[in-house]
Amino acid sequence: MADPDPDLTGTTTELLQALIRRGCVNDGTASSGHETRNADIVDDVLHDLPRTHYEPLPGRRSVLTTIEGSDPRAPTVLLCGHTDVVPVNADHWREDPFGGELIDGEVWGRGAVDMLGLTAAMTLAMRRLADRREPPRSTVKFLAVADEEAGGTHGARWITEHAWDDVACDYVLTESGGMSLHTPDGPRIVLATAEKGLAWRRLTVRGTPGHGSVPYGSDNALVTAAEVVRRLQAHEPATHLSEHWRTWVAALPVDARLRTRLLDPGWVRDAIGELEPRLARYCHALSHVTFSCNVIHGGTKTNVVPDTVSIDVDIRTLPGVTDDDVDRMLDEVLADLADRVDVTPAVDPRPATASTTDTPMFDLLRRRAEAVHPGAEVLPWMVVGGTDAAFFRQRGVPSYGAAMFSPEVSYQSFQSRFHGHDERIDTRSLGLTAGLYLDVADGIADAAD
Repeated sequence: MADPDPDLTGTTTELLQALIRRGCVNDGTASSGHETRNADIVDDVLHDLPRTHYEPLPGRRSVLTTIEGSDPRAPTVLLCGHTDVVPVNADHWREDPFGGELIDGEVWGRGAVDMLGLTAAMTLAMRRLADRREPPRSTVKFLAVADEEAGGTHGARWITEHAWDDVACDYVLTESGGMSLHTPDGPRIVLATAEKGLAWRRLTVRGTPGHGSVPYGSDNALVTAAEVVRRLQAHEPATHLSEHWRTWVAALPVDARLRTRLLDPGWVRDAIGELEPRLARYCHALSHVTFSCNVIHGGTKTNVVPDTVSIDVDIRTLPGVTDDDVDRMLDEVLADLADRVDVTPAVDPRPATASTTDTPMFDLLRRRAEAVHPGAEVLPWMVVGGTDAAFFRQRGVPSYGAAMFSPEVSYQSFQSRFHGHDERIDTRSLGLTAGLYLDVADGIADAAD
């Protein structure tokens, strides 16, 4: 495999360290994120380029810059990278999660893989393009966007709804993709072409307040909420074996017996349980609507029986599953408790989305992946979380999760670092990813001819 440009690798590494150290933590509240801090860094790097700022709420700033291509007939590409990160429990990290330290060729810190590393690579690719004497044939836009980690309400969703003409394009590249899945038949490079839908709900359980010293027979909302959580955890939605699922299973490093069971609707649940735990979690999510009870609020004082408890449930849907379908599933789970629970959306819902692989852009990405990873096969992949690609796919724009990680970054290790402890990325992957974005800027016009 060819070495990435050392200068591009070095500057991308330094920029990632700076982005991590700003600590733009998005906890889901409107007042969090403070992405202006990372937007300022992007502004500094691209200081001489025309830039547009979007700030629907104070502190939630996104930055757009454009390099006009020389050929008006060539496709326009948008690089979309977010500048916020999820919260972190520093007590469980080996290193300071906001230190951005370079240790043994890896940058450590929250956001290193999700997705400040890619955002840094996009920024430096734009810097390189701007410094050339001649522009690329294609117009290239770069959106450093806020609020991706809470559904894009103050970021990509707001921009695509209020300033679509600014970000209109023919293709979008964002997270996630470019990791290696090692199989007995050789490596597979995953590139995201689809993602599950978002249907978060807040379940507010009602009870009757009373004194904590006389709990017998009380209508304790917390006790009822515990039963609601138990039911959601035990609920088993129907299995959906889509084409993405069949393609994925065909590439898995499993024996023929297990592969056959994974493709059999009657056996797939048991078969998933035989997989390595991290792989099993993804496989279950790829084949099922999922419900995860992740936040609970309730009670006011130790000696007061709580009358309300709220449960925030992360619900992810598969293609074809509507918001009404989700409500029907919840009605089924709650059953006799339904009249004691108020169900409200916790985020603007969005359906599952997918992009065709029959495009010049995907062909170009495939060729670049095969050039960097000789002998590897590219595997279209469904993201079971959410990305800003959804907002562009809903407007008909083919959108792909595309980076270029070194062979040492396996799919499994990537997934364990995503929102996990000790998140980090190697500098080689940073250089390869920045190089990929330059290759796309230079090559998409020819690919589309």
